[in-house]
Parts: sequence; C-alpha cells; structure tokens
Amino acid sequence: MILGIVIGIVLGIIFLLLIWYWIREVNRPLRLSRGDNNPILSPVASHPWESEAVFNPAAVYAGGRVHMLYRAMGHDGISRIGYASSLDGIHFDERLAEPVYTPVRGFGNTLSASQIGLPHPDKRWGPLSYNTVVYPSGGGWGGAEDPRLVIIGNTAVMTFVAFDGWGFVRMAVTSMPLPELLAHNFTWKRPALMSKPNEINKNWVFFPEKIHGKYALLHSVSPEIHIAYIDSLDQFDGNTFIESEYKKAGRQDNWDSWVRGAGPPPIKTPFGWLLLYHAMDMHDPNKYKVGAMLLDLEHPEHILFRSDNPILEPEKWYENDGKPGVVYACGAVIMGDDLLVYYGGGDKIIAVAKTNMRRFVRKLMTHREVELAPEVY
Repeated sequence: MILGIVIGIVLGIIFLLLIWYWIREVNRPLRLSRGDNNPILSPVASHPWESEAVFNPAAVYAGGRVHMLYRAMGHDGISRIGYASSLDGIHFDERLAEPVYTPVRGFGNTLSASQIGLPHPDKRWGPLSYNTVVYPSGGGWGGAEDPRLVIIGNTAVMTFVAFDGWGFVRMAVTSMPLPELLAHNFTWKRPALMSKPNEINKNWVFFPEKIHGKYALLHSVSPEIHIAYIDSLDQFDGNTFIESEYKKAGRQDNWDSWVRGAGPPPIKTPFGWLLLYHAMDMHDPNKYKVGAMLLDLEHPEHILFRSDNPILEPEKWYENDGKPGVVYACGAVIMGDDLLVYYGGGDKIIAVAKTNMRRFVRKLMTHREVELAPEVY
C-alpha cells in the first residue's frame, strides 16, 4: 500500500517535470549559443595582409576538418582571402601565413594606386585595380570580400564580392577540385563575374547540390527568394550575367524590416533548406542581426517558416569593438548533432555560435507563438 503511494508520487513528479521541461523548451527563444573561446580568429600583427581585420568567414566540413576561408585586411585596406582549419570546429590549430586568394585584374576600369593616392599593395599579393570613385566597404578600399564556400560533387565553389570602388560591387565565382583544397593547393580558376555591370550586388550563395539537375544560385532574399538555375559554372563568359532584383523591403514593424541578404549557403535538412540571413530593424538601426528561414526542398523559392526574432544579434564586446553593431555570418557546418555558425564580429574578428541542429529545426517549424511563425502565401 505505502509502496504503491510512493510509486504514484514519484511518477507524478516525473510527469510534472516532463511537462515543465516541455513548456520550457516551447517557450525558450530560438537562439544560437556563442562559443566560450570567442573570438576564435583575430588579426595577426606580423602578417601585413591580415594585420587590421579578419572577418566574414566561409566554412565547409570535409576530410574530417572544418576548412575556413576568411576575409582579411592589412594596412593597405585591400581585402584578401585567408585560410584556417580545425578538427573540432572551435579551435583552429592550422592557419596559413599567406593569403590563399588575392584580387586580380580584369574587374572594371583600372587606375594605378598612385593615381588615386592609395598606397600600392605588396606585389607578392598580386596586382589590383581601382575605380576613380572609391567606397570603403567594411573599412576596406577594394579586393575580394565576404567569401561563401560550398562543395558541389567533387568541386569547391567560392562566391565573393569583387569590390573595385562604389560603382563596382559585383558578385564573382571561382572554383577548384576538392582534393586541391584539402591538399592546400589553391589552384583557383580565373574568377568570373556573375552580376551585371553598373549594379551593386552582394550575398549570392550556391546551394551545396544541384536542384533539378542544375546549379542553384540564390541571389536575392528581398522582397522574395530569387534563384537562378544554371547549367554550367563556365557560362559566365563576360557577356552572360544574372538578372537580379534586390530591395530593402522586409516585414514591416518587425526585426527584419530591412533585409540585407543571405548568410551562409543553405544547409539541407529532411524538412527543408535552412537559410540564415542578415537584416536590420529600422526601429533599432545600425545593427546587423541574423535570422533563419526554412525553404522548400524541391522549390526553394517558397519560404516555409521564418523566425520572428533574430537568432543572433550584436551584444558582446567583440561584436561592437571595430564597427559597432555587426554580426555577419557567412559560413556554417554540421558537426555531429550541432550546427556551427561562423561570423564576423564588428568587421574585425571571427567568432562561432552553435546550436543543436535537430532542436533548432524543430523549433523553427513548431514554435510559432513566441518566436516563430509560418509564412503565408
């Protein structure tokens, strides 16, 4: 009799704990947890090409390691691409002392650095070109910016911003065989411009696999998802470009009232393509924040769910030290059960945030009242 009462009490307590846990999980905000070791990469004073800032990193997981390509700037203000890798995705124990991608000629009108009063970069990093009007992007004065990296088949494909002045902010693509990337033989194909002349474009990302037999390039998330389906990466011959439409319009009176663009390339889940994106709140201006969408697997132009609140926003000192109010995610990988998101903080350092992938997607799909809501078509 007493034993039965005790068992009943224990079962009741367990039931109440399960209810409490369920309620807590349902009402827990959808957030990424920052790494305890942030920043994970910082400028290196002894490397002239990355002595001022390292930020906006791309990342892929291959060959048992996370491979990171990141934007770096030195005293000359030129953006180049550096490389680091990690076994656990948190501690980057390998970092190359030289850039693995440098700007090349052929993008836009050219002037010598001396003609516009800029210091000429070290010739070891390759020739550069400038326009007559120069615009500081992320504090820089030109070069290869904000890489994104995907592995499609056996090829590593990198998109980046080719910045050559205010009138020349265009999207470019290059690639190399995956074994060359793993072996650190950075034999990039000559880059090709994908966006049209006299337009300003950023944040174009390829899906990590073909869709309906074609390469899928997401080139706009505002006001709608726009995807170009491409037969070959070689089709960009200097005469063929992607028609894109970008508007600042977002969801009025929401945290993403001004959508800036895609973050890391989409990540495939059983329930849809997970896309992280950057946006700003016009009522809380000058702060870049990160949100999440879930896109349909077969027709990724359709948004299934979308976060009602940012999953990452600039709160820590290292996200406000350089350019205040900036978290800018360009890379994400899945390691085990976790989603690791790599981002630039304050246009100066690189940090990581993570979450349990399964719980994150489940919450994105079901937690509608507090943090998330499905899109309506």
